[in-house]
Amino acid sequence: MSHAFAAGVLALLMGLQPVTTDLMLPALPALAADLQAPMAPVQLTMSALILAFGLTQLVWGPVADRFGRRPVLLLGLALYTLASLGAALAGSVAAVVLGRVLQGAALSAVVVCGRAMVRDLYEPQQGGMVMARALTGLGMVAIIGPLAGGALVAGLGWRAAVAAMGVVGAATGVFIALKLPETARHRRPEATQRGPLLRQINATLRHPAFRAWAALVACTYGGLFVFLASSGFVLIGALGLPPLQAGAVMSTCAMAYIAGTLLCRRWIPRLGLAGSVGRAAWITLAACAALVLLARQSNPSVLAVMAPVWLYALGHGVHMPCGQAGVVGPFPKAAGLVSALAGFAMSVMAFGIGWWLGRTLAPGVAGAAGTVQAFALGMAAAALATVAVAWTLVRRHGDQLQAT
Repeated sequence: MSHAFAAGVLALLMGLQPVTTDLMLPALPALAADLQAPMAPVQLTMSALILAFGLTQLVWGPVADRFGRRPVLLLGLALYTLASLGAALAGSVAAVVLGRVLQGAALSAVVVCGRAMVRDLYEPQQGGMVMARALTGLGMVAIIGPLAGGALVAGLGWRAAVAAMGVVGAATGVFIALKLPETARHRRPEATQRGPLLRQINATLRHPAFRAWAALVACTYGGLFVFLASSGFVLIGALGLPPLQAGAVMSTCAMAYIAGTLLCRRWIPRLGLAGSVGRAAWITLAACAALVLLARQSNPSVLAVMAPVWLYALGHGVHMPCGQAGVVGPFPKAAGLVSALAGFAMSVMAFGIGWWLGRTLAPGVAGAAGTVQAFALGMAAAALATVAVAWTLVRRHGDQLQAT
């Protein structure tokens, strides 16, 4: 398998996550209006998906270590397609939330296997390079997602945006069935047995490099999730942009993210994974300062809102590929489980943020200025946490990637 093909497959698999979130961004206000739903359950369509995504990784990870990546991928993609179509046909916000929970459970199988494949095929530093290349492709998906979502919502309504997720899932499943061989070199029959599973979880959680990299990816993804969960309400609700225009503005975040992945590919050969993250933390710190300034503005422009987001996305484009490669680095024989544990930490962080946003942005709690302030302060807190982890835990332990 060539590096280019591996990166393309990873981009396709991991790109299903931004498809699932970004197509929904311009749809949330329309969904709330169509189903006459309050803010908290509408936000639950995002946070419940993320929680299901995190919890079920703990199941799919060991299963993928035992049976291989390919069968888990095919099952996950089939379930994802059915869940997407069910959510698109839902008649209540509760039914949409249920469909999104099932989407998250299926999506977790796809993403766990994608991340584990990096360790199946590559050593950590080379894996970071391939992951950065794959996440450049994921950034392209993230550019198209809000644009397509805005166009679908404007032309056909929010249900079309959700149905499109099912179409993408089905097409991905056909490609995987026809083109992708099994990548796991070690099948572990004991991976799902209670004793060995608990011992591996304990060894993973005790490893300082795992804790450092898992904390980094959780913090940096937390800030991105603030943007994912609230940008529709900021740009459409607070700033008054139409859905199609808001989708175009949202897609610029992905352009900055792509630039970050290109920086990552340039820095890793010279600085290593931990050194690249340490340098990118300066960009994230600048984003934090800009977000705090944004929170103090009473009537910000679209540029004032998005400029700090672009800085954050630029740093995120370095932190995420390095973190994804670093977290599985010491565990080549248990990459599925380790990937799942890191993904669970990310999802718990995102669920907590979604719960907080659902209450902070509720009508009567936050007007236009309050909506922007909650958005800015949430992202600023995540940025500060990311910088702290990068300059402490990752600096001390991020290079301890010897296989165990």
